[in-house]
Amino acid sequence: METNKHNVIIIGSGPAGFTAALYASRAGMDVAIFEGTLPGGQLMITTEVENYPGFEHGVMGPELMDAFRKQAHRFGAHSVYEEVVDVDFSSRPFRITTDRGTEHTGDAVIISTGASAKLLGTKGENEYMGYGVSACATCDGFFFRGQDIVVIGGGDTAMEEATYLTRFASSVTVIHRREEFRASKIMLDRAQQNPKIKFLLNTVVTEFYGSKEGDLKKLTGLKLYNTLTNEESDMPISGAFIAIGHQPNTKLFADTDIAMDTVGYILTEGKTTYTSIPGVFACGDVQDSSYRQAITAAGSGCMAAIDAERWIETQVHHKAEPTIELEQQP
Repeated sequence: METNKHNVIIIGSGPAGFTAALYASRAGMDVAIFEGTLPGGQLMITTEVENYPGFEHGVMGPELMDAFRKQAHRFGAHSVYEEVVDVDFSSRPFRITTDRGTEHTGDAVIISTGASAKLLGTKGENEYMGYGVSACATCDGFFFRGQDIVVIGGGDTAMEEATYLTRFASSVTVIHRREEFRASKIMLDRAQQNPKIKFLLNTVVTEFYGSKEGDLKKLTGLKLYNTLTNEESDMPISGAFIAIGHQPNTKLFADTDIAMDTVGYILTEGKTTYTSIPGVFACGDVQDSSYRQAITAAGSGCMAAIDAERWIETQVHHKAEPTIELEQQP
């Protein structure tokens, strides 16, 4: 099997991956971006981005990512629209294999695989996913025009999705298991001031249920449990959006020696993007459990490219490698 050789392999795209590709390719390196199952990352399922610097009136997520991609390609980086299914970090050059059976090697690897929405694990959730249950308001909100729907969660994701969904729904009820919110004050205030948004607190969803006619399924309601009164109730509803945060996409690296925290976020050293494996770097939401913004992801992508370039330079001139020690976080 023919092996494709590169200086830098970037696994994942989005603001982090594309920025890393831009900086690495401008440094004269051969760069391959493996865009995976969601080319462009999470911003491809985001409508208007209002907080990315340089766009006074906002910009559509897919439009922004297309500009990122074109800018990286302009300097020689190239995208591979295949999913990486296996990695070998045990020796250098590093080796990856894609779902199409192609093999590639890289002197350095930058991981920018991002994070995915978490689910509740509640009865009926998977059964009615796509039939009234969703984890992406921007993907599915349009289908619930004029309906009463719910958003489950209490963080920024829940407040943002609830506010967005008021563009379509008649009303949005935010269901949260506590009275206190993890959401930032500005996001919470915006939701609380929206006349279409109501709040149902100290409540958890114990089941999603619906109707079935042959292969056709449709969510019709929720079973709820009040954590203060222990009361159970039913809530007729046609749309439920789960917004409880994200899980880093690191399953691909489970069998490697790369250090992660207990959730699965890749650990990086100090203010760098160095991982526990010399020559492997991580940037964006796959290693950022705090900020998870497009601008911070792009910034860390720049850092990863510079770190990778400097690291490769040490190998060419046989200089001592930087010593990186990582401590596992609780």
